Amino acid sequence: MQRNTISLAKTKGIYLPMLWKLFLTLLAVGVCTAFSAAAGLSGLQENNEHWVGTWSTTLHAPELMPGFTNTGFNNQTLRQIVHISIGGQRVRLRLSTFGANALVVDAAHIALSAGDSRIVAGSDRVLTFGGETSIVIPPGAPVVSDPVELTVSDLANLAVSLFVSGATGPAPWHFDSRQTSYISPPGDFTGTTVMPLDPQSPATQSWFWLAGIDVLAPRQTEAIAVLGDSITDGDQSSVGQNHRWTNELARRLVQHDEHAMGMLNEGLDGNRLLHDVLGPNGLARFERDVLSQPGLAYVIVQLGNNDIFTIDPSETVTVDQIIQGHRQLIGRAHANGLKIFGCTLTPNQGFLLLGTPIPVWTPANELKRQALNAWIRTSGEYDAVIDFDRILRDPRQPARIRPALDSGDHGHPTDAGYKAMADSIDLTLFSDD
Repeated sequence: MQRNTISLAKTKGIYLPMLWKLFLTLLAVGVCTAFSAAAGLSGLQENNEHWVGTWSTTLHAPELMPGFTNTGFNNQTLRQIVHISIGGQRVRLRLSTFGANALVVDAAHIALSAGDSRIVAGSDRVLTFGGETSIVIPPGAPVVSDPVELTVSDLANLAVSLFVSGATGPAPWHFDSRQTSYISPPGDFTGTTVMPLDPQSPATQSWFWLAGIDVLAPRQTEAIAVLGDSITDGDQSSVGQNHRWTNELARRLVQHDEHAMGMLNEGLDGNRLLHDVLGPNGLARFERDVLSQPGLAYVIVQLGNNDIFTIDPSETVTVDQIIQGHRQLIGRAHANGLKIFGCTLTPNQGFLLLGTPIPVWTPANELKRQALNAWIRTSGEYDAVIDFDRILRDPRQPARIRPALDSGDHGHPTDAGYKAMADSIDLTLFSDD
């Protein structure tokens, strides 16, 4: 009995504290294991998602050509409307002062558009930059907002509201947005459901400082960026109706869940591959506008017509020089692990330069177009070919757009023409199978 009493005493005096320590240790291990599991799950969720561009545009410097510029804004709110491709539950905004002076953004909001200058009640989100509601953007610099929780559906219209309290001076812009955005009288109206309009200048069909919008999407979701000229920009398409061929392609992709992808339109009116006009040349802007896009997997190139059909003798280029430029884009895309597709050049006989009586088409330049199209179709250097020339050309006059698809300027399609272009694209091009 005494031996048992001693054993019990030892158990109470020595072993129980040891067991208590062991229990606490196991409890701590369990808690740490739980936290580790939670962290692992969080990391897994994070690894299963990434940022993908759902909308973007090309910005150019304030002065497009002598006398063709904007004056900027002063103590005003801009509510700019954009049409995204894929949706998500978290979004972020990209701004840029490309080609312009520094900018003080005093407030920035994002919301679901309710049409005109209105936003959907309850959808407004304040954007921050590194936790701050305002930011000074240095000259020529891009910035990205902090993410915000906002459920946006595929193909939604979003309203980005920026308030600038001081005089900005001429602003970087995308002058031909084919979309109406809104300008306020003096004051910060970024969070108002119905923004009042400046009676002197209530609206604009340009975007200012906007570079892109990204959504957090599943890891398998990817983006397509299109480097192009006014055909890609959607010139002559219906304002506010989103009938650019890239919009029409985005609709097709969204309808096929296995192909849902971000669609990034980097079209720019008048753009050339080898010379600046109304903005940087294609080779110069390829890194900024295309290769830097988040979630990018595919590139489409629709450039070359403006290189061929120029009226400036000092900027005349040969077909071989244009091919050399295309090869530069192909090589740079492949070096970044991207697939890249080339578009044939579309017909433009009868097109007049910028509404002037100056024709850009000549028989000699038409031969160049045909030669470049032959190279795009047959060289095999692009990963695939998108034959827009075949879709738009008039069978009886191949240098002209078929009348039913001609907007009337003989260089750009109608809304139906843009849809026909998008409908001609094989969606299996955007599959990893």
